[in-house]
Amino acid sequence: MNNIVAIVGRPNVGKSTLFNRLTKSRRAIVTEEAGTTRDRQYGKSEWNGREFSVIDTGGWVINSDDIFESEIKRQVSLAIEEADVILFVVDLLNGITDYDQDIANMLRRGKKPVILITNKADTYEFQYQAAEFYALGLGDPFILSALNGLGSGDLLDEVVKHFKEDPIDESYLDELPRFAVVGRPNAGKSSLVNAFLDDERSIVTDIAGTTRDSIYTRYNKFGYDFYLVDTAGIRKKAKVNEDLEYYSVIRSIRAIENSDVCVLMLDATRGIESQDLNIFSVIQKNKKALVVCVNKWDLIEEKESKDIKTFEKDIRERLAPFVDFPIIFTSATSKQRIFKVIETAAHVFENKKRRITTAKLNEYMLPLIENYPPPALKGKYIKIKYVTQLANTQIPTFVFFANLPQYVKDPYRRYLENRLRAEFDFNGTPILIFMRQK
Repeated sequence: MNNIVAIVGRPNVGKSTLFNRLTKSRRAIVTEEAGTTRDRQYGKSEWNGREFSVIDTGGWVINSDDIFESEIKRQVSLAIEEADVILFVVDLLNGITDYDQDIANMLRRGKKPVILITNKADTYEFQYQAAEFYALGLGDPFILSALNGLGSGDLLDEVVKHFKEDPIDESYLDELPRFAVVGRPNAGKSSLVNAFLDDERSIVTDIAGTTRDSIYTRYNKFGYDFYLVDTAGIRKKAKVNEDLEYYSVIRSIRAIENSDVCVLMLDATRGIESQDLNIFSVIQKNKKALVVCVNKWDLIEEKESKDIKTFEKDIRERLAPFVDFPIIFTSATSKQRIFKVIETAAHVFENKKRRITTAKLNEYMLPLIENYPPPALKGKYIKIKYVTQLANTQIPTFVFFANLPQYVKDPYRRYLENRLRAEFDFNGTPILIFMRQK
């Protein structure tokens, strides 16, 4: 595994800003509100040919009014335990606080290398204020501005000195499929991800909006290898009245755009609602494969097969015309059928990559087209003579060659799509059909 660098410190010292600079991304949400980051956020960085992983953590506080305090502290402790090098970030402008002292005391007791960073030094004129931080007993403080990058090169030179061995080449990880768990707030997304990993990877509470960043975690068990993406709940625009939630929603939508398969979480106790349809439309617009997961099924008192069929029918009717997707009824808390979700998502991903030979396509489709040709239009008869599947496409894409392709209307395109789905397994994945002049 790559060397790991954890960024720790009290709230509002610039940890997420530093994380974004090191990873050359904007994955972590940055605001002036204390306590913005809650879960551990992982990213990759590189310096002088050395690759390493970076962990962003929530702000460490003690005896505060934040109801997430204990969970955030547990996430920070896990990151420190996992890391090879710890970056302890303090605020140069505010000086040493009691929280800084508490964190320094904890880090001094550990055996891992700690680099003290005095952040928010936007010019070197502030470097003289860093002297007081020697009192923390963690060696020379590094002068840094995570916002404009001042001093970041010197910091990275020091970081790589502590790496014990050359990192393993993990470039192949960029090619792993990404399964994004999306849905409304409080549908059980983080609970499901934690159940998959058998670990408290994300903070879970009954409070809507607990998850803020999109959290990427590698799942490498039972012969499967992919990234799980836990996302923030997506509410209606009219109900989003805070900048922080707005950025969380934007990152959730980005997670959908960058995913291979979307696991749409529905709350069994509430059924399918208008916001679920809005999220589904985002998935459809981005041509993403889909698995529908009905969570909290253990809270439904009557769970007869008839009820399941009625629920399924209602979901497919609301999401029509795209109805060829799997629906799984689960309980994240009791881990009921959660492995079925992984199996199904992996199968849907394989369907998304499926390629059918041209000979097989024509052998199956041309007789069907001959028996049920496109309706004539303006006295013109349409003849489809040939079909092939395009290579190197994100989703299965088929081209039908006809003498008058402009006269083939949507109902007949849907007929062709349904015939393809009936013969070949494209369950869960969208299909594109184009008509071209022959």
